[in-house]
Amino acid sequence: MSGRRSKPKTRRIVLPEGQRRPLGEAAPPVGSSKHLQELIDLLRRNNLTELELEHQGVRIRLRHELMAKTPVVVHQESVPAIPQQPSHAVSSTTPVPEGTAGFVTVTSPIVGTFYRSPSPDADSYVDEGDFIKKGQVLCIVEAMKLMNEIESEIDGRVVKILVENTKSVEYGQALFLIDPKATP
Repeated sequence: MSGRRSKPKTRRIVLPEGQRRPLGEAAPPVGSSKHLQELIDLLRRNNLTELELEHQGVRIRLRHELMAKTPVVVHQESVPAIPQQPSHAVSSTTPVPEGTAGFVTVTSPIVGTFYRSPSPDADSYVDEGDFIKKGQVLCIVEAMKLMNEIESEIDGRVVKILVENTKSVEYGQALFLIDPKATP
């Protein structure tokens, strides 16, 4: 191998008239939180995986994976789970309650913040006892300012919500118990 890396594909983006900054309006300082938020919005609106900017000696590089819908890890319990000790001393995960045989556990596919509703003043996506359909949004897990909708992989009834709203969740942490045998 020659050791040379191929040049990444670049794409110049020209913003539509409605998205451009009005003439005379000053851009936020390079690297400020407002500037970074504008760059993140630009990244999202244009479905980019990476954005690199160099201006006035400041270099900014933003990168993320495009995820329209976050896959959900689902386990079906056939016997009560035997709690396993984590390999590290401190664990912030919620244990799955015993006696959950036959229920499906919906777990977090990423580390982030758990939200039961799309905004603080909106109704929760689901409540305990609700019947749900495959593909229905159960919650949001926010990771690095990206809101990831967690959808149900099955039809059933929400038996238990295992995480409090606005609490941090770990990868693989149990979020919901679903009874797949329940019917409306």
